[in-house]
Amino acid sequence: MSTEQKKKESILRNNGFQTILGSLLCIMIGLFIGYIVLLIINPQGAGKAIIAILKNFLYYPSKAAAMKYFGTTLVKASALLMCSISVLFAWKVGLFNIGAAGQYVIGAGACLYCGLKFGMPWYLCLIAAIIAAAIVGGISGALKAYFNVNEVISCIMLNWIGLYAVNMLLSNVKEQTTPYTKPLTSTNKSALLPNIGLNKLFSNNDFVTIGILLAVIVSVAIWVLLEKTKFGYELKATGLNKHAAKYCGMREKTNIILTMVIAGGLAGFGAGIFYLTGIEQWMVQQTSVPAMGFNGIAAAFLGGSNPIGAIFASYFIQHITSGGTYVDKTMYCSQISDLISAFIIYLCGFVFFFKVRLNRYLDNRDEKKGGQK
Repeated sequence: MSTEQKKKESILRNNGFQTILGSLLCIMIGLFIGYIVLLIINPQGAGKAIIAILKNFLYYPSKAAAMKYFGTTLVKASALLMCSISVLFAWKVGLFNIGAAGQYVIGAGACLYCGLKFGMPWYLCLIAAIIAAAIVGGISGALKAYFNVNEVISCIMLNWIGLYAVNMLLSNVKEQTTPYTKPLTSTNKSALLPNIGLNKLFSNNDFVTIGILLAVIVSVAIWVLLEKTKFGYELKATGLNKHAAKYCGMREKTNIILTMVIAGGLAGFGAGIFYLTGIEQWMVQQTSVPAMGFNGIAAAFLGGSNPIGAIFASYFIQHITSGGTYVDKTMYCSQISDLISAFIIYLCGFVFFFKVRLNRYLDNRDEKKGGQK
C-alpha cells in the first residue's frame, strides 16, 4: 500500500472525519426530504421557501439588519449549545439526559426569580440557575445510582414537575395585565449580562452579550474535561461498564450522580445566558416544556456527541429554525422549518449507522486484500 493510500485509509477511519461526513449526509437528506414536503404542500413556492430557511438573517438586504438578526440567532444558539452539551455529557457516561428540557426550565425560573424578586446582579442570578438545575439533575442521578430508576423516566417526570413549579413561582413576578414576567430591562438592569461591546459588532443588538463567549468556553472546557483528565476518563469508564469501573476502584454511584449534577448545571447555565439577556420573558401559563432542551438532543447527536461538533450543530439547527420565520406565510406555516429540523433530528441516528457501515466496509475490504496477498 502506497503512502498516499495509507493516508486516505487513515482519514476514512478517523472518527472525527466519519462524524462530519455522516452529519453532512444527515443534513443534506433532511433538507431534501423537507424540500419534497414543500413541493407537495405548494410546489410554486418550494424553492423560495427552502432558500429563505437556509438564508435566515441573510434574507435582509441591509447589512446592518442582517448582522442584528445574526446576533439574535447566536444568542439562541448559545442556549441550545448548553442544552446540547448537557445531553452529550451524560451520554458519555452511559446516561440519557432527556431531562435537559426540565433542567433548562428550572434554571430559567431560578435566574428570573432572583433577578426580578430579589434584584440580584447577573452573576448571582446565573449561579442560582446553575445550582437549581444541578440539584434537579442530581435527583435523577441519585435515583439511578441508588434505586436503579431509569433516568429517562425520572427526567420526564421532573420535566413536568419543574414546568408547573416554575409557572407558579414566576406568577409572583409577572406583569399585572399579561401572563408574562416583568422585563429585566426595566425592572433590574443589573441582572442583564454585560455585553462588553459585543453589541456594537451586531448593529447595536443589546441582546448579544458575553453569554455567547461563555457558551463556547464552557463547551471547550467540557471537551478538555472528558478527553484530557483523569476525572473524565473515570466518567467514561463508568458509562462503558459501571461494574468493571467499580472493581477498578472507581466510585460508580458517585460518578453517576456527579454526571447528572453537571449535566443539569449545564442546562441551567444555558437558560441563564438566554433569559439574562432580556431577549424573552417567561409566560407563566405555558403548558409545554420549551423545545430548547429537546433540540439539544438533536444537536448533541448531530455533532457526533462531541462538544466541539455540538458548537456547529447547535448553530445549524438554530439557524434553520430561525429561518422558518422568513417563509411566505401565505403558502406555508412558520413551523415548516421545525418540520425540516425534525427530519434532520430523526436522521441523527444515521450518523452512528453510517460510521458502523463504513468501518465494516473498510474491514471487509482489508480482509479481501489480505486474502489476495
